[in-house]
Amino acid sequence: MFRSLLLLAALLISQNVAARGTGDLGIVIERADGSVQIVETSNNTSLGRIEGLGDLSHASAVFSRDEQFAYVFGRDGGLSKIDILNKKLVNRVMQSGNSIGGAISQDGRLVAVSNYKPGGVKIFDAETLKLVADIPATYGNHGQQSKVIGLVDAPGQKFVFSLWDAGEIWVVDMSDVSNPEIRKFKNVGQNPYDALITPDGRYYIAGLFGEDGMVLLDLWNMEKGIKRILDGYGKGEKKLPVYKMPHLEGWAVAGHFAFVPAVGHHEVLVIDMLNWREVGRIPVHGQPIFVMAQPDGRHVWVNFAVPNNDTLQVIDTQSLKIIKTLTPGKGVLHMEFEPRGGEVWASVRDEDRIAVFDTDSFKQLTTFAAKKPSGIFFTSRAHRTGL
Repeated sequence: MFRSLLLLAALLISQNVAARGTGDLGIVIERADGSVQIVETSNNTSLGRIEGLGDLSHASAVFSRDEQFAYVFGRDGGLSKIDILNKKLVNRVMQSGNSIGGAISQDGRLVAVSNYKPGGVKIFDAETLKLVADIPATYGNHGQQSKVIGLVDAPGQKFVFSLWDAGEIWVVDMSDVSNPEIRKFKNVGQNPYDALITPDGRYYIAGLFGEDGMVLLDLWNMEKGIKRILDGYGKGEKKLPVYKMPHLEGWAVAGHFAFVPAVGHHEVLVIDMLNWREVGRIPVHGQPIFVMAQPDGRHVWVNFAVPNNDTLQVIDTQSLKIIKTLTPGKGVLHMEFEPRGGEVWASVRDEDRIAVFDTDSFKQLTTFAAKKPSGIFFTSRAHRTGL
């Protein structure tokens, strides 16, 4: 027994791994400083900071399946692998001139990045960050390159993404890394601007910025092609200027209803997922950006674009009414629920802090400093499709 303990201690020392779990850890993006804070949710504290990650003005992150590593996608095209246990940068590659997010494969072995410039998707080995596939988003008769957005992982070692300029959706099967299979769906609509995948990994839904409506792809039955849903939901209505694009990856599912932000309207749309029809609209404080459900689905939390970005509103999913309005401070950019939903974290960028709220009483429990915080990502995402 003593020999075994000595071997374990030597192994931990050699790997420089702290003897603690990862299930209560997460990161906070500090967008102005190119850094992330490592945080823990058991006591709601900051554990440290990792710097040197480049332009994080529109950064997102995914986690390895063991939750020790986070892959941070920077706006400058940088892909950074960080060790959140040991609070250090492991590897960093500059893979494009401008990128907009990424995803990790079902088996955790591949990391994909979607790019604005030059466009396309690059896929890397998650261990080494070695490039394994380069998929240019080429379309049209003259070899144009499209911006790529709405990249998500899907079951079966697939990645799905949308082409803004081309109006297309592509599905890439990476089951054979040396020979990716690409399936293209063309003429889906004008300017798909963001997308989501349902928690079961079946439906991929892209919003259309150039027209009212959304498009749906059933990944179980791709031979049926693209289906239009919520077609013309804003028809005949005057749109407001769009100050910030809604984020569909921050959508909400409660029961068989989906709650999504309406483009150019002060509304949250309610969709019946049994038939993909609109069943309600909820007037809200401003233009919604993230519409996110608590893990139990009881409430949906919404934040807003400027000039109303000091506010959070809470929607009851039974009555479809707003039950609480909070004003955490100027520049509420992102929310993240703790894994079992008892608390929600909010980044308050313009006040350089994080605020943590109890989801039952809606009271602020604590706040701590962060440098221009934006995205908050907890390790529980490692085990959820599309996050």
